[in-house]
Amino acid sequence: MSVPITPEAAAAAALLGPEPSGLSVPPGAGPALQPTLFELSRPGRGGGKVAHPPKDALDRIPAAARRVTPPALPEIDEPTVARHYVNLSRLNYSIDTGFYPLGSCTMKYNPKVNEWAARLPGFASLHPFAPDALAQGTLDLLWQLEEALAAISGMEAVTLQPAAGAQGELAGILMVRAYHRARGDLDRTEVVIPDNAHGTNPATASMAGFTTVSIPSAPDGGVDIEAFRSALGPRTAAIMITNPSTLGLFEKRVVELLEMVHAVGALAYMDGANLNAIMGHFRPGDAGFDVMHFNVHKTFGTPHGGGGPGAGPVGVRAALVPFLPSPRVLREADGTFRLEAPGERPSSIGRMRSFVGNTGVLIRAYAYIRAHGGPGLVQVSEDAVLAANYLKHRVAEAYEVPFERPCMHEFIASAAALKRDTGVRTLDVAKRLIDYGHHPPTIYFPHTVEEGMLIEPTETESVETLDAFADALIAIAREAHEAPGLVTSAPTTAPVRRLDEAAAARQPNLRWRPVAGAETPCPE
Repeated sequence: MSVPITPEAAAAAALLGPEPSGLSVPPGAGPALQPTLFELSRPGRGGGKVAHPPKDALDRIPAAARRVTPPALPEIDEPTVARHYVNLSRLNYSIDTGFYPLGSCTMKYNPKVNEWAARLPGFASLHPFAPDALAQGTLDLLWQLEEALAAISGMEAVTLQPAAGAQGELAGILMVRAYHRARGDLDRTEVVIPDNAHGTNPATASMAGFTTVSIPSAPDGGVDIEAFRSALGPRTAAIMITNPSTLGLFEKRVVELLEMVHAVGALAYMDGANLNAIMGHFRPGDAGFDVMHFNVHKTFGTPHGGGGPGAGPVGVRAALVPFLPSPRVLREADGTFRLEAPGERPSSIGRMRSFVGNTGVLIRAYAYIRAHGGPGLVQVSEDAVLAANYLKHRVAEAYEVPFERPCMHEFIASAAALKRDTGVRTLDVAKRLIDYGHHPPTIYFPHTVEEGMLIEPTETESVETLDAFADALIAIAREAHEAPGLVTSAPTTAPVRRLDEAAAARQPNLRWRPVAGAETPCPE
């Protein structure tokens, strides 16, 4: 059957042709890229307004600490520098310019009121070592946030100290280890992890000194009950379950699984990365989980990734409270707040990071929770689930959807049939989405689905945004049949064409050198 090329595809195809040539536009780059600061540099430009140093300035520096030759810094005027970085920023994709359908990542929009709250002088200017008497407002907020997270999760107590979700996992498993050691149960050296869990789970267990035991998924995407039962025993310290799983499915047998875990004397850890799908409908502590972490950026609208500060609070049930990291925020009988004194709780696993956590990020999470309230958080989860199921229904006409039952806040779509019929792979689909102005979803994760795409729209995206994304995916599937080369050569409209990602990951070239002759911008 002949499949018509969409107008977007025709426009992109018109741009296909010989690679740009010439030193001003390196091979593989589009016109949106600009010269580097070194290429813009001109001798004597940019230094006239800076006061000249004393003539003996260099003599005041020990000879051994002085450079033999001056640093090779570009000489640039201020407007050129400002425009250079602003233009670079316009090449970036951000949550303020478009939505991220990244499954497992839950790239939520960050409400600006949260940023306002975190920048209030009383919070932003507080010194980390300020005495308790001067930090009452911040300590009060942190204590209230702990209480709110405990209520949302059904846990007894919460620590805000871990700096990220992965460190929250480590804190939780270290508490599990401390619990067993305190009981003299030293033979529990294994952690059972289903294959639909997050990849950080086995890494966390290994870092804590445990051996991991992987459990396969059942045909319906849940945990294989019999394999799970056979893996449990006197050596089991804990299980780590991501619920909802990375397949976008809620574990329907979760209560049965936890009963089996507790029957052998082990503890149950829940990876809370997908909490955004279940707030107000499922409390992990009530179901029997003993410990869990929260990804505040995935659930409570704080900034995500980029190498900046994060937060990964951990909630525990009563048995693990003595082992929480220190110091905890304590509320005194008179209503004032203080931090635990060093050594006040000897059973603690100790500090996970400096101070009491990344307070600026936690303030944002607190503002998000207070702005929504209980009913609002329930609505967040319901909207996230609705958006994912709507998008799943839309793309099912063009891609395989391995699991028919309703998904939670994310779902799996597969391009395996497309690859068999046309040679177009999931990677090609992802690259082609860039030409349509969309950020690609998570691809090839989880690894249990061939040519999988893990797609998560979150709750804040409009139906128009979801339709535009679904239309693009459907159009790309049509292009794969009509003109597969158009898809396999994508992106065609981005500033940078397709890179050798494997080589970039294994042999990154991180040093800029000036162009010499016909060489590429980064010659060896």
